[in-house]
Amino acid sequence: MQLSRGFMEFDLFDVIMIKNFIYSIFGIVVGILASIGTYKLFKQITHFDIPSELEKGNLAVGMVVGGIFIMIGLIVGLIIGMSLN
Repeated sequence: MQLSRGFMEFDLFDVIMIKNFIYSIFGIVVGILASIGTYKLFKQITHFDIPSELEKGNLAVGMVVGGIFIMIGLIVGLIIGMSLN
């Protein structure tokens, strides 16, 4: 399907756009897998149960888990931002 806006014509499903979409999905999956790996590595190094510490109200463990979620958000945002270029 061709779209026309003034002097510009482009395909609705451009090859570059599809490649960028695939790149962003792949980057998000890799980022989430890296975050899960980081969580599991942290869990092995610290030698205590993170879910039970969160139930007890341990604020420090909650901040670490929150940091992991922030890391996921940053990774997803950067990957999507880079794929739009």
